[in-house]
Amino acid sequence: PHQVAVIVECLTDNKNRTASEVKLLFKAGQMGTPGSVAWMFDRVGIVEGSNPDRALDLESVAIEAGAQNVESMAEEQEEESDQLLARFFSDPNDLDTVNKFLSANGWEISKCELGYAPKNLVALNGDQEKEVVEFLQDMDENDDVHRVYAAIK
Repeated sequence: PHQVAVIVECLTDNKNRTASEVKLLFKAGQMGTPGSVAWMFDRVGIVEGSNPDRALDLESVAIEAGAQNVESMAEEQEEESDQLLARFFSDPNDLDTVNKFLSANGWEISKCELGYAPKNLVALNGDQEKEVVEFLQDMDENDDVHRVYAAIK
């Protein structure tokens, strides 16, 4: 919807059922063929974790760990935390190295997986953003949908 590229990963025991359910959710947008928007994303390693030292410089930690990028997850928290929360992005081949470095340096790892990072993000106005967020939530609520990646700011 609204020209936002989306990658949907599904795990299913019935490919036909899942395909029709996903197509139904895409009714407001355009559904491409499998892999048609893959060029708009980079395959990356993703490590999410927390550290009790809120004074850490995330960029320095990312460089030392071998990560390519890092983002704070503070805005994603529902309540105030005394932990520093961050998401580290790495080359897929360096995922294990980054994970081990962070674990050895006081980070509690909550997620370590391969995923996708959008190359370009689409900026939307308030109504469009609300519509896309609702679409992504509906997609994520489907039992067969494993992960959803979207190129939205």
